Amino acid sequence: MSPLSRRSFLAAALASTSVLAMPAHATGIPAFSRDTVTALARELATRTYTPRAKVPQDWLDISYQDYQTRWFRNSDALWAGTPSSYNVDFFLPGLYFPRAVQINTVDNNTSELVPFDLSLFDKTDKAPDLSEKGNLGYSGLRLRTELNQPGLKNEFCVFQGASYFRAIGLANTYGLSARGLALKTGDPMGEEFPEFIEFWLETPAPGQRNIVLHALMDSPSVSGAYRFDILPGENCTMDVEATLFARNELTHVGLGPLTSMFLFDQTNRNHFDDFRPAVHDSEGLLIHNGNGEVLWRQLANPKHLQISSFVDENPHGFGLMQRSRKFSDFADLEANYHKRPCLWVEPKGNWGQGAVTLVEIPADQEIYDNIVAYWRPREAYAAGAQVDLSYRLHWGHEPDLHLPRVINTAAGARVFGTPGRIVTLDFANHPLLDGNPDEFDLLISSPHVDTSKGVLQRNPETGGLRLAFSFEPEEKTLVELRAQLRKNGAAASEVWLYRWTT
Repeated sequence: MSPLSRRSFLAAALASTSVLAMPAHATGIPAFSRDTVTALARELATRTYTPRAKVPQDWLDISYQDYQTRWFRNSDALWAGTPSSYNVDFFLPGLYFPRAVQINTVDNNTSELVPFDLSLFDKTDKAPDLSEKGNLGYSGLRLRTELNQPGLKNEFCVFQGASYFRAIGLANTYGLSARGLALKTGDPMGEEFPEFIEFWLETPAPGQRNIVLHALMDSPSVSGAYRFDILPGENCTMDVEATLFARNELTHVGLGPLTSMFLFDQTNRNHFDDFRPAVHDSEGLLIHNGNGEVLWRQLANPKHLQISSFVDENPHGFGLMQRSRKFSDFADLEANYHKRPCLWVEPKGNWGQGAVTLVEIPADQEIYDNIVAYWRPREAYAAGAQVDLSYRLHWGHEPDLHLPRVINTAAGARVFGTPGRIVTLDFANHPLLDGNPDEFDLLISSPHVDTSKGVLQRNPETGGLRLAFSFEPEEKTLVELRAQLRKNGAAASEVWLYRWTT
């Protein structure tokens, strides 16, 4: 793939190889740094957006089965056979990945292009013949390092497709994804998907635990420079620094966006003819808002698109959680949904006024990512604006926010012909829940219906408490519900939120 054109500040015209591949002292170009990517993004934003060329048509026409007939050979990974603490694998373009990205390495503050090489991929005898000329290049990359097996470099992070990336902690299998930026999610005119168009990988030293990756982003409305400082382990943490340059006014922007899948659980199990008790990558949105309140919003798979906004100022964090951790919660030997990671966004600095926004899209199969969560600033970003932000991503365990958690939500019709719905919430065993259930105040409310007072009992299987209450929706098609346990005037649980729809 021809590299991106280098900008005037680099004092270089279009070239067949990356100008940054030459020694800095030989070109007069400053040594590579985060500022290099920021300058590229700033200059991009002054131009009219031009989509990058797609890979040749025969690559675009391959089937999913064709795409699976070729795979990267790990023994030829970037930095394989060197003392570097990381190896990097690459992915082919085509199918869902119509445009290739440029990948560079950085060593001694000098950047060098990684050329596309189809011979690095093994294939089966069913692999179709494909052209090897044109706008070819890799579609993404996979990071591998020693995790819990000395001498073996295992994968834990992938960047591939638009601005999507995903990672796992030690106990996880891949599940939900993050994105560099979300634009116009759920808008009637359609969503805009910014793309990472170029990567720079800083060469790790022997024994180095973290790895630093830079990314250049572009889209019709905005360009951006990203720096990811990635540390794998029990949790995989990523420190993200981003600088955005708005080409147009950004009226609906999503910061720290997360994308996941929720098909069904015990709240809507009756809608699916499936042998499994639940199917989801994430089951709830967790928010630690600027007032210190902890909110748990149970996810739903609605019949119609629904968008929920949790207005806040300077949030402490938000994320999509997978709390069901037993195989029996899903009974799926292949998908292993009980091993999917949680993903927590921890803002750095003040993010101001806005709302944690949850988008729930109807889905009838588990292959669709139908859940999106992000921070939406209250004020639009003006055309020409520069936006600097930083945050930390935690992939793996759920954060400990020091309050009893809702570990299961179930709902169904009331029994014995009584009209209405019954809801049960199971709270995890926690020191704050010790004592007689009668000592707790039950705060159950809805702006749409009357609810019963609720019954709180000890659950002998979990050791925690179960809250049960009922409501009668009558002719209403949407009912918002809220519940919390309190004791002596203080919170004794997180706040449970749920949107019931017909």
